[in-house]
Amino acid sequence: MKLTIIGGGNMGSAIARGLVTGNTIAPSDITVIDVQEAPLKALQALHPDIRTALNDYSSVSGADMIILAVKPWSIHDTIVDIKFRIDYPAPIVVSIAAGVSIDQLNESLLKAGDEHPLPAVFRLIPNTAIAVRQSMTLMATKNATPEQQHLLLNLFNQLGNALLVDESKMAAGTAITSCGIAYLFRYIRAVTLAGVEMGFYPKEAQNLAVKTMLGAAALLDATKENPEIEIDKVTTPGGITIKGLNELEANGFSDAIIRAMRASR
Repeated sequence: MKLTIIGGGNMGSAIARGLVTGNTIAPSDITVIDVQEAPLKALQALHPDIRTALNDYSSVSGADMIILAVKPWSIHDTIVDIKFRIDYPAPIVVSIAAGVSIDQLNESLLKAGDEHPLPAVFRLIPNTAIAVRQSMTLMATKNATPEQQHLLLNLFNQLGNALLVDESKMAAGTAITSCGIAYLFRYIRAVTLAGVEMGFYPKEAQNLAVKTMLGAAALLDATKENPEIEIDKVTTPGGITIKGLNELEANGFSDAIIRAMRASR
């Protein structure tokens, strides 16, 4: 399968990095296009077989899938630039532009104007853990066939976990998965700072926090339990854990997380 990624920024590069570490698509079948040279050089340093193009959209012709990894405000112009380069029958068009609906994507494709039918359009929300094949990726579509849906799910499940949802849930899902990864990083940063204050070197404290978070996530993933059940297992009457939990809640921990999620929709 020939894949063209338009946009070599953080997310576009992360997708490319995740793909080349797997065996789904050969690196030589991946082309990344960007308007700046630096991210392209970084990708080629990662794997010399990745094809890169500096502001050159010729690889769109012949592509089986096109991933639009550009900023939301430039998505329409990008579609106009590539529309007449697409070979038909049309490839799958995938957008990871936050806040741009499938209807808006289809409208841009129609405005670009020709007699061809609309391609299958997917809207995806991955997170940056896709670079290490651990993304939680949400996807929505309106006009893709079951076979195309299966293809996308299979591809992005190999880069972590992928879930097909109704588009109406994408905003809330973005807050949990895409913005949410930043909130988890901030938690780890806070724990690291506390660890340094209590006598650990920064890298030691960060490693402890990261490994603890990985263990907690793996435990809940395996048991599917309500988190409160696992909290109860480590919270003894009069113990230190309940004192810490009460301090968190007294300072608005849960409320702050809920407010952050609401603000991110």
